[in-house]
Amino acid sequence: MHLMKNGDPTMPASPNALKAWLLASRPKTLIASISPVLIASSLASSFRLDLLLLCLAFSICIQIGANFANDYFDCIKGTDTADRIGPARAAQSGWIALPALKRGMALMFILAALISLPLLARGGAWGFSIVGLSILFAIWYTAGSRPLGYLGLGEILVLLFYGPVATLSTYYILTLQGDWLVFFASLPPGLLSCSILIANNLRDESTDRAAHKQTLVVRLGQTFGRLEYVATVLFAIFLPVCLAFIDLAPASWAFMALLFPLSYPALQRAWRAQTPQEFIPLLPASAQLLALYTVCFLFV
Repeated sequence: MHLMKNGDPTMPASPNALKAWLLASRPKTLIASISPVLIASSLASSFRLDLLLLCLAFSICIQIGANFANDYFDCIKGTDTADRIGPARAAQSGWIALPALKRGMALMFILAALISLPLLARGGAWGFSIVGLSILFAIWYTAGSRPLGYLGLGEILVLLFYGPVATLSTYYILTLQGDWLVFFASLPPGLLSCSILIANNLRDESTDRAAHKQTLVVRLGQTFGRLEYVATVLFAIFLPVCLAFIDLAPASWAFMALLFPLSYPALQRAWRAQTPQEFIPLLPASAQLLALYTVCFLFV
């Protein structure tokens, strides 16, 4: 039996423990941490599978830890309430006790730090700053008296960490080299990850405003949010196409233009949705678009 929460189908009110933790990890969005690692590996001329798997595990642990942190801190700040629209949150719904969720968050970040040790041994001491900042910003996004996500900095952080930071770091670990082509390749996954965040912010504008969570959609309005969404998606799709046409990237990157027709339903929903409920399907559609982009990039 499934419940309807503000018109949104959710999981059962009392899922078992494993399902509750799975929901708290927000599996539909984990493509954001997987995509940059796979894109970096596709550009490497050769690599070790063990290093690739460690990079994937580190990236996923950081995102799950960030999701646990968001669930925990949004609950204690009162941002997540019974009026929330969209998928229910584990802490607010009472599925996971707050102390347990806090321990789960700490465990994911400790696990990420342990996974990073062989990567640091290969890449060098500079990697400590990447690991430290990844954990710091994952927590600071919703923690503290001035959380970054509440100040309208979410898009910048997502673009940076799920784009250039993740992609370039992975490529360096795999090859011990840097490449401007990898930087260009890092921008679309970062932008499409931003589109997932923007979809979330468009849906939650009214509840975020009531909770004084000053996302860019709250600060600048829904019209800005719609334009921001459309811009991130279109720029992500057509940047590699343009780079291919001016010979700054392989000609095969031009095939990414084929994703435009597939993105049209999401773009149309972002532009035409009038109620928070109508924005609900936009987040999974955005995650699916990032997954499609990743698959296409790997095989063009």
